[in-house]
Amino acid sequence: MSWVSFADAAPTVADQQLISGPVGGAGVGNLLPVSVLSWIVLSGLAMSALALVGSTALLLPERSFPRVITPLVALAAGALLGGALFHMLPESIVVIGNRLSVYAWVAAGIFAFHVLEQFLHWHHCHRPVSEHRPMGYLILAADGLHNLIGGLAVGAAFVVDIRLGIVTWLIAAAHEIPQEIGDFGILVHSGWRPRHALLYNLGSALTFPLGGLLAYAFTGHVDVAVLVPFAAGNFIYIALADLLPTTTTSPDPGHKAVHTLSFAAGLLLLGLLAALT
Repeated sequence: MSWVSFADAAPTVADQQLISGPVGGAGVGNLLPVSVLSWIVLSGLAMSALALVGSTALLLPERSFPRVITPLVALAAGALLGGALFHMLPESIVVIGNRLSVYAWVAAGIFAFHVLEQFLHWHHCHRPVSEHRPMGYLILAADGLHNLIGGLAVGAAFVVDIRLGIVTWLIAAAHEIPQEIGDFGILVHSGWRPRHALLYNLGSALTFPLGGLLAYAFTGHVDVAVLVPFAAGNFIYIALADLLPTTTTSPDPGHKAVHTLSFAAGLLLLGLLAALT
């Protein structure tokens, strides 16, 4: 069973599904017979554990923060955009069909994250700490909501196809690492104790596996297929409206070249991955 139809995939069926490659081909299922639910749980916990990466912000002086983080942000922007265009959108068309509703859900995903940024002051903290006003619990609450949506998207992707779920998780992780470093750095430099900042950051990240489990539970009852193009819209918004603008502020030509190459590398990596799978 390869390209799973959301309409027919009830949780009891998804739980029994083993990893498989294309019909007639040698898939990874021959090596890793793990249920869909297990993939969702393990990937969700792994994403939550990435919140601990934020502690590395303690090793970064505020002055060097942009020089270290910005190339990672550019790479993440390329990965997010490439993942949305080369993986999630084509897969949505395969599962749902080349219908207007697919693109409407992409637009809804873009608009939803615009609303989050406008009214909740949700953001991805990749700029110097001095450029942010301390927001404390508001940052954590907004990140918790963002992680919940991300978990829903990744969980839905795993139900569609294990390979799509893995790719979607990797895309989200590439973006999550610089975000967690930025959020943790801002909380600490705003006066939070490092231990408290780390624990609260980890707590907000636990909404990611919760989102994955919700997507799994809704399968067979709600058409969660629409979460894939919706998440593609989320990724497009984050890449173009949030991440890329932070990579164009440096006047140094060398920095501009590094940021451009990093962005191109993210796009190329996801494009090659799409071509090979």
